[in-house]
Amino acid sequence: MDNTDDPLWYKDAVIYQLHVRGYCDSNGDGIGDFPGLTSKLDYLKDLGIDAIWLSPHYPSPMCDCGYDVSDYIGVAPEYGTLDEFKQFLDEAHQRSIRVILDLVLNHTSDQHAWFQESRSSRDNPKRDWYVWRDPKPDGSPPNNWDSTFGGSAWEFDPSTEQYYYHFFFKEQPDLNWRNPQVKQAMWDAIRFWLDMGVDGFRADAVPYLFEEEGTNCENLPKTHVFLKRLRRHIDEHYPGRVLLCEANQWPEDVRSYFGDGDEFQMGFHFPVMPRIFMALATADRTPVVEILQATPEIPDSCQWC
Repeated sequence: MDNTDDPLWYKDAVIYQLHVRGYCDSNGDGIGDFPGLTSKLDYLKDLGIDAIWLSPHYPSPMCDCGYDVSDYIGVAPEYGTLDEFKQFLDEAHQRSIRVILDLVLNHTSDQHAWFQESRSSRDNPKRDWYVWRDPKPDGSPPNNWDSTFGGSAWEFDPSTEQYYYHFFFKEQPDLNWRNPQVKQAMWDAIRFWLDMGVDGFRADAVPYLFEEEGTNCENLPKTHVFLKRLRRHIDEHYPGRVLLCEANQWPEDVRSYFGDGDEFQMGFHFPVMPRIFMALATADRTPVVEILQATPEIPDSCQWC
Protein backbone atom coordinates (compact mmCIF):
# COMPACT_ATOMS: atom_id res chain seq x y z
CA MET A 1 0.00 0.00 0.00
CA ASP A 2 1.13 3.58 -0.65
CA ASN A 3 1.99 5.26 2.66
CA THR A 4 2.18 8.67 0.99
CA ASP A 5 -1.52 8.72 0.00
CA ASP A 6 -2.55 9.87 3.49
CA PRO A 7 0.54 10.87 5.49
CA LEU A 8 -1.60 11.81 8.52
CA TRP A 9 -3.54 8.52 8.58
CA TYR A 10 -2.55 7.94 12.21
CA LYS A 11 -4.36 11.06 13.46
CA ASP A 12 -7.67 9.18 13.85
CA ALA A 13 -6.59 5.57 13.26
CA VAL A 14 -7.83 2.57 15.23
CA ILE A 15 -4.72 0.53 16.07
CA TYR A 16 -5.17 -3.07 17.26
CA GLN A 17 -2.29 -4.34 19.39
CA LEU A 18 -1.62 -8.05 19.68
CA HIS A 19 1.03 -10.58 20.67
CA VAL A 20 1.44 -13.21 17.94
CA ARG A 21 2.15 -15.86 20.59
CA GLY A 22 -1.28 -15.46 22.16
CA TYR A 23 -3.45 -14.73 19.15
CA CYS A 24 -4.17 -17.66 16.83
CA ASP A 25 -2.45 -21.08 16.69
CA SER A 26 -2.57 -22.65 13.22
CA ASN A 27 -0.71 -25.91 13.88
CA GLY A 28 -1.92 -27.04 17.30
CA ASP A 29 1.33 -26.55 19.20
CA GLY A 30 -0.31 -24.16 21.66
CA ILE A 31 1.54 -21.09 20.37
CA GLY A 32 0.10 -18.42 18.10
CA ASP A 33 1.84 -17.95 14.77
CA PHE A 34 1.80 -15.87 11.59
CA PRO A 35 -0.28 -18.33 9.52
CA GLY A 36 -2.89 -18.20 12.30
CA LEU A 37 -2.83 -14.42 12.40
CA THR A 38 -3.10 -14.23 8.61
CA SER A 39 -6.20 -16.42 8.75
CA LYS A 40 -7.88 -13.83 11.01
CA LEU A 41 -7.26 -10.76 8.84
CA ASP A 42 -10.78 -10.73 7.39
CA TYR A 43 -12.17 -10.80 10.93
CA LEU A 44 -9.86 -7.96 11.97
CA LYS A 45 -10.86 -5.98 8.89
CA ASP A 46 -14.53 -6.43 9.84
CA LEU A 47 -13.76 -4.95 13.26
CA GLY A 48 -12.92 -1.70 11.50
CA ILE A 49 -9.25 -1.43 12.45
CA ASP A 50 -6.74 0.65 10.49
CA ALA A 51 -3.48 -0.91 11.71
CA ILE A 52 -2.03 -3.81 13.68
CA TRP A 53 0.76 -3.18 16.17
CA LEU A 54 2.70 -6.39 16.85
CA SER A 55 4.45 -7.03 20.14
CA PRO A 56 8.03 -8.23 19.50
CA HIS A 57 8.00 -11.08 17.00
CA TYR A 58 11.80 -11.52 16.85
CA PRO A 59 13.79 -14.54 18.05
CA SER A 60 14.11 -14.26 21.82
CA PRO A 61 14.77 -16.36 24.94
CA MET A 62 11.50 -14.78 26.18
CA CYS A 63 12.87 -13.54 29.49
CA ASP A 64 10.74 -10.39 29.01
CA CYS A 65 7.92 -11.31 26.63
CA GLY A 66 10.18 -10.90 23.62
CA TYR A 67 11.62 -7.52 24.60
CA ASP A 68 14.92 -9.36 25.01
CA VAL A 69 15.71 -9.59 21.30
CA SER A 70 18.35 -12.05 20.10
CA ASP A 71 18.06 -11.24 16.37
CA TYR A 72 16.59 -8.00 14.98
CA ILE A 73 16.11 -9.27 11.44
CA GLY A 74 14.45 -12.60 12.11
CA VAL A 75 11.15 -14.15 13.14
CA ALA A 76 10.86 -16.29 16.25
CA PRO A 77 10.72 -19.87 14.88
CA GLU A 78 7.70 -20.70 17.03
CA TYR A 79 5.78 -17.96 15.16
CA GLY A 80 6.73 -19.18 11.70
CA THR A 81 9.18 -18.14 9.00
CA LEU A 82 10.19 -14.86 7.45
CA ASP A 83 8.26 -15.84 4.32
CA GLU A 84 5.15 -16.38 6.44
CA PHE A 85 5.64 -12.93 7.98
CA LYS A 86 5.90 -11.47 4.46
CA GLN A 87 2.68 -13.23 3.48
CA PHE A 88 0.94 -11.79 6.56
CA LEU A 89 2.22 -8.31 5.72
CA ASP A 90 1.15 -8.53 2.07
CA GLU A 91 -2.32 -9.82 2.94
CA ALA A 92 -2.78 -7.15 5.61
CA HIS A 93 -1.92 -4.50 3.03
CA GLN A 94 -4.34 -6.04 0.53
CA ARG A 95 -7.04 -5.30 3.12
CA SER A 96 -5.71 -1.75 3.71
CA ILE A 97 -4.48 -2.70 7.18
CA ARG A 98 -1.15 -1.18 8.12
CA VAL A 99 1.41 -3.07 10.23
CA ILE A 100 3.51 -1.47 12.98
CA LEU A 101 6.38 -3.41 14.58
CA ASP A 102 7.86 -3.10 18.04
CA LEU A 103 11.36 -1.63 17.88
CA VAL A 104 13.49 -2.40 20.94
CA LEU A 105 16.22 0.22 20.78
CA ASN A 106 17.59 0.37 24.31
CA HIS A 107 18.90 -3.16 24.83
CA THR A 108 19.29 -6.65 23.42
CA SER A 109 19.10 -10.10 24.93
CA ASP A 110 22.26 -11.34 26.59
CA GLN A 111 21.92 -14.21 24.09
CA HIS A 112 22.27 -11.86 21.09
CA ALA A 113 25.39 -12.61 19.04
CA TRP A 114 26.51 -9.01 19.55
CA PHE A 115 26.59 -9.39 23.32
CA GLN A 116 28.13 -12.84 23.17
CA GLU A 117 31.02 -11.29 21.24
CA SER A 118 31.13 -8.24 23.48
CA ARG A 119 31.51 -10.28 26.66
CA SER A 120 34.06 -12.70 25.17
CA SER A 121 37.05 -10.42 25.88
CA ARG A 122 37.89 -6.81 26.70
CA ASP A 123 39.51 -6.30 23.31
CA ASN A 124 36.75 -7.82 21.19
CA PRO A 125 35.67 -5.41 18.41
CA LYS A 126 32.13 -5.42 19.82
CA ARG A 127 33.20 -4.75 23.41
CA ASP A 128 32.14 -1.11 23.14
CA TRP A 129 28.74 -2.00 21.68
CA TYR A 130 27.56 -2.30 25.30
CA VAL A 131 28.23 -0.31 28.48
CA TRP A 132 31.10 -1.88 30.45
CA ARG A 133 32.79 -0.43 33.55
CA ASP A 134 35.47 -1.49 36.01
CA PRO A 135 34.41 -2.30 39.56
CA LYS A 136 35.23 0.01 42.42
CA PRO A 137 38.43 -0.91 44.33
CA ASP A 138 36.33 -3.01 46.74
CA GLY A 139 34.79 -4.94 43.85
CA SER A 140 31.38 -3.29 44.11
CA PRO A 141 29.44 -1.83 41.14
CA PRO A 142 30.81 1.31 39.42
CA ASN A 143 28.05 3.54 40.85
CA ASN A 144 24.64 3.42 42.54
CA TRP A 145 22.46 3.27 39.41
CA ASP A 146 19.44 1.02 39.91
CA SER A 147 17.54 -1.19 37.48
CA THR A 148 13.93 -0.23 36.96
CA PHE A 149 13.05 -3.75 38.13
CA GLY A 150 14.92 -3.33 41.41
CA GLY A 151 18.49 -3.84 42.53
CA SER A 152 21.67 -2.64 40.90
CA ALA A 153 21.71 -1.81 37.19
CA TRP A 154 25.19 -3.35 37.01
CA GLU A 155 25.89 -7.05 36.56
CA PHE A 156 29.39 -8.45 37.17
CA ASP A 157 30.79 -10.62 34.39
CA PRO A 158 33.53 -12.80 35.94
CA SER A 159 35.07 -13.81 32.62
CA THR A 160 36.35 -10.28 31.96
CA GLU A 161 36.04 -8.89 35.51
CA GLN A 162 33.94 -5.91 34.53
CA TYR A 163 30.32 -4.88 35.05
CA TYR A 164 27.81 -4.33 32.25
CA TYR A 165 24.88 -1.94 32.52
CA HIS A 166 21.23 -3.02 32.26
CA PHE A 167 18.35 -0.63 32.93
CA PHE A 168 15.93 -3.57 32.76
CA PHE A 169 16.63 -7.24 33.58
CA LYS A 170 20.23 -8.45 33.76
CA GLU A 171 19.39 -10.57 30.72
CA GLN A 172 18.86 -7.30 28.79
CA PRO A 173 22.21 -5.47 28.53
CA ASP A 174 21.94 -1.89 27.31
CA LEU A 175 23.39 -0.99 23.94
CA ASN A 176 25.99 1.77 23.86
CA TRP A 177 24.33 4.38 21.65
CA ARG A 178 27.47 6.52 21.67
CA ASN A 179 29.08 3.94 19.39
CA PRO A 180 28.57 4.77 15.67
CA GLN A 181 28.71 1.07 14.79
CA VAL A 182 25.72 0.39 17.06
CA LYS A 183 23.75 3.16 15.36
CA GLN A 184 24.61 1.75 11.94
CA ALA A 185 23.72 -1.83 12.91
CA MET A 186 20.37 -0.73 14.30
CA TRP A 187 19.65 1.44 11.27
CA ASP A 188 20.39 -1.60 9.07
CA ALA A 189 17.80 -3.58 11.06
CA ILE A 190 15.24 -0.77 10.80
CA ARG A 191 15.83 -0.51 7.06
CA PHE A 192 15.42 -4.29 6.67
CA TRP A 193 11.80 -4.11 7.85
CA LEU A 194 11.00 -0.84 6.10
CA ASP A 195 12.29 -2.25 2.81
CA MET A 196 9.93 -5.16 3.34
CA GLY A 197 7.06 -2.70 3.61
CA VAL A 198 6.15 -2.31 7.29
CA ASP A 199 4.35 0.94 8.05
CA GLY A 200 6.22 2.08 11.14
CA PHE A 201 7.48 1.27 14.59
CA ARG A 202 6.42 1.55 18.19
CA ALA A 203 9.78 2.45 19.78
CA ASP A 204 10.32 0.84 23.18
CA ALA A 205 11.75 2.58 26.26
CA VAL A 206 13.16 5.58 24.41
CA PRO A 207 13.91 7.80 27.46
CA TYR A 208 16.79 5.52 28.50
CA LEU A 209 18.95 5.25 25.38
CA PHE A 210 21.86 7.23 26.85
CA GLU A 211 23.47 7.20 30.30
CA GLU A 212 25.31 10.01 32.01
CA GLU A 213 26.86 10.38 35.47
CA GLY A 214 25.08 12.90 37.68
CA THR A 215 21.70 12.35 36.00
CA ASN A 216 18.84 9.89 36.38
CA CYS A 217 19.69 8.65 32.85
CA GLU A 218 16.30 9.69 31.49
CA ASN A 219 15.35 12.15 28.75
CA LEU A 220 18.91 13.26 28.07
CA PRO A 221 19.56 15.77 25.25
CA LYS A 222 21.60 13.17 23.32
CA THR A 223 18.46 11.05 23.09
CA HIS A 224 16.58 13.79 21.25
CA VAL A 225 19.51 14.46 18.90
CA PHE A 226 19.48 10.79 17.91
CA LEU A 227 15.69 10.58 17.56
CA LYS A 228 15.54 13.64 15.30
CA ARG A 229 18.18 12.05 13.10
CA LEU A 230 16.26 8.77 13.00
CA ARG A 231 13.04 10.54 12.04
CA ARG A 232 14.83 12.55 9.35
CA HIS A 233 16.34 9.38 7.82
CA ILE A 234 12.96 7.64 7.75
CA ASP A 235 11.16 10.66 6.28
CA GLU A 236 13.79 11.02 3.56
CA HIS A 237 13.92 7.37 2.52
CA TYR A 238 10.55 5.96 3.63
CA PRO A 239 7.95 8.73 3.56
CA GLY A 240 4.62 8.08 5.22
CA ARG A 241 5.93 5.68 7.88
CA VAL A 242 5.00 6.39 11.49
CA LEU A 243 6.96 6.38 14.75
CA LEU A 244 5.12 5.83 18.04
CA CYS A 245 6.90 6.75 21.27
CA GLU A 246 6.78 4.62 24.41
CA ALA A 247 7.82 6.94 27.24
CA ASN A 248 5.98 5.97 30.41
CA GLN A 249 6.00 9.45 31.89
CA TRP A 250 3.80 12.46 32.56
CA PRO A 251 2.43 14.23 29.47
CA GLU A 252 4.62 17.30 30.03
CA ASP A 253 7.70 15.02 29.86
CA VAL A 254 6.46 13.08 26.83
CA ARG A 255 5.84 16.39 25.04
CA SER A 256 9.54 16.77 24.23
CA TYR A 257 9.45 13.52 22.21
CA PHE A 258 7.22 15.16 19.60
CA GLY A 259 9.88 17.85 19.14
CA ASP A 260 8.74 20.45 16.63
CA GLY A 261 6.95 17.72 14.74
CA ASP A 262 10.36 16.28 13.87
CA GLU A 263 10.65 13.38 16.33
CA PHE A 264 7.70 11.03 16.96
CA GLN A 265 4.39 11.47 15.18
CA MET A 266 2.62 9.67 18.04
CA GLY A 267 3.16 9.19 21.77
CA PHE A 268 1.37 7.12 24.37
CA HIS A 269 -0.62 9.11 26.93
CA PHE A 270 -0.05 6.72 29.83
CA PRO A 271 -1.74 8.67 32.68
CA VAL A 272 -5.07 8.95 30.86
CA MET A 273 -5.48 5.19 30.58
CA PRO A 274 -5.96 4.26 34.27
CA ARG A 275 -8.07 7.38 34.74
CA ILE A 276 -10.54 6.13 32.14
CA PHE A 277 -11.01 2.99 34.24
CA MET A 278 -11.21 5.08 37.41
CA ALA A 279 -13.88 7.31 35.88
CA LEU A 280 -15.92 4.30 34.80
CA ALA A 281 -15.59 2.59 38.17
CA THR A 282 -16.62 5.70 40.13
CA ALA A 283 -19.06 7.13 37.58
CA ASP A 284 -17.10 10.37 37.86
CA ARG A 285 -15.36 12.00 34.89
CA THR A 286 -13.16 14.21 37.09
CA PRO A 287 -9.95 12.09 36.84
CA VAL A 288 -10.08 12.19 33.02
CA VAL A 289 -10.91 15.90 32.87
CA GLU A 290 -8.06 16.79 35.23
CA ILE A 291 -5.38 14.89 33.32
CA LEU A 292 -6.57 16.24 29.97
CA GLN A 293 -6.46 19.77 31.35
CA ALA A 294 -2.85 19.11 32.39
CA THR A 295 -1.91 17.79 28.94
CA PRO A 296 0.20 20.20 26.86
CA GLU A 297 -0.46 21.13 23.26
CA ILE A 298 1.47 19.17 20.64
CA PRO A 299 2.35 19.96 16.99
CA ASP A 300 -0.55 19.76 14.52
CA SER A 301 1.08 16.82 12.72
CA CYS A 302 1.27 14.76 15.94
CA GLN A 303 -1.22 12.72 17.94
CA TRP A 304 -1.61 11.13 21.36
CA CYS A 305 -2.21 7.41 21.42
